[in-house]
Amino acid sequence: MKRIRQYIGILTALAVYYLIHEGAHLMYALTHGVFKQVNIMALGVQIDVFRDRMTDTQLGWFCLAGPIATFAVAWIMVLLSNWIRPAKNAVAKIGLACCWYTSIILLFLDPLYLSVIYRFVGGGDMNGIKLLIPEVAAAIVFGLLFILHAVVLWKILLPRYKKAFEE
Repeated sequence: MKRIRQYIGILTALAVYYLIHEGAHLMYALTHGVFKQVNIMALGVQIDVFRDRMTDTQLGWFCLAGPIATFAVAWIMVLLSNWIRPAKNAVAKIGLACCWYTSIILLFLDPLYLSVIYRFVGGGDMNGIKLLIPEVAAAIVFGLLFILHAVVLWKILLPRYKKAFEE
């Protein structure tokens, strides 16, 4: 049952990540009248825009919208983690696992991607973010966020979730 709970938690976390990250891109594109289409790709979805209708600054904020949204929701989850209670049945444990893995994905995926991985896969959001601030500065900031989030996970979230799963 533990393995099933982990798989459900991870799949839920990835779905939540895409809804938040790409949803933020979509909301920005819709509110600025530049939405073109949703592209279904091998590793997920991508919001496509009419680039010729955007300034460089708008494109930069469009690309930052996803990471900002995931960052905000991750920190809301961290703040609410103080109210985690022990899971007493299988359904509650599945919900707890979903929250645990969602917290991890939201805290780490964008900082990891935007500090290191983007260099090897075409840039993604960094292509727009570097129109606002220098690429090296952005990569350093996201790298520092990754480290901060690791400390938060280790010092705050892990003890709270561990206690909830053990009781």
